[in-house]
Amino acid sequence: MPGRPSGLALASWAGSRQSQGMAFADLKNDFVFRRIFATRPTILRGLLNDLLDRQGERAIEAIEYLPSEQLPLVAGAKLSILDVRCRERSGTTFVVEMQLLHIAGFLNRVVYNACKAYVEQLRAGEPYTKLTDVVAISICDFALWPDAEQDAAKLARVPMLSRWNMTERDSGNHGLLHVQYAFLELAKLPERRPETGAEMWAWLFVHAPELTQVPPDLPPGPQREAMELANEASFTQLELDAYRKVMDEIQQAREYGTAQRAEGKAEGEAEAARSALARVIAKRGFTLTAALQGRIDAERDVARLEQWLDAAVTATSLAEVVTDA
Repeated sequence: MPGRPSGLALASWAGSRQSQGMAFADLKNDFVFRRIFATRPTILRGLLNDLLDRQGERAIEAIEYLPSEQLPLVAGAKLSILDVRCRERSGTTFVVEMQLLHIAGFLNRVVYNACKAYVEQLRAGEPYTKLTDVVAISICDFALWPDAEQDAAKLARVPMLSRWNMTERDSGNHGLLHVQYAFLELAKLPERRPETGAEMWAWLFVHAPELTQVPPDLPPGPQREAMELANEASFTQLELDAYRKVMDEIQQAREYGTAQRAEGKAEGEAEAARSALARVIAKRGFTLTAALQGRIDAERDVARLEQWLDAAVTATSLAEVVTDA
């Protein structure tokens, strides 16, 4: 299979990561992703064929680029979501995006954008028969369906590369292929050497910045071409500045995302404590004044809320519960 490493690949790649030599940019970087996949149709075509298992007669042979969209990633962050859009000769549209943070509503947005790409093919008055398939491909720098969560819910694990479409529930018929989805979860990259073209791409997305030379046994083709374009030695000074600027934005976005998740977790714990406190107060037969209710609702300190909760279990009045102590 094109893009598959030889049996010695893992050892040779490890050597590439340890030796001194070139420096490679992060393929997940917005600027680099655009440099590689939005300008070189042969590379993008290779990525699509590997991720969608389009081989032989089903292989994508020619594509044309379509206008892309850039949307804010998270409020307060400069980073944008970049998607690369193209259409193959048969008419199928592909929307490929790199997603760095697992933000709220991510899957909803993926579905929305895929359906939007589908319906926007028609102009007013044109027949529905002109509509062609849309495939949305999301490369995620996180686990979208973590194995631990799937295990806890007693659900089958979702593989690193998953492909989705509408299926009839009883017969399993896959007749509704008009809008399809594919997700590559980089966090699930296996420790073993890559065995497929898709795994090879995932390996490069994860490890390219650690390499100091192109892996010697990476065969000629889209993946080697991508690595050559990611070689920082091929960047002009303006391109290096743009790359580093985006790297700074990525770091800011990650820090913002971490802070938002921590804030969300703290608020969730506070809300749970307030809810438990309200139940205990009600069961004890106490009546909250508007002022006390407002004070409880405004409290964000989980430790204090838990202190009030403990007091509510044995208190003889609300004055013993909601205190400043």
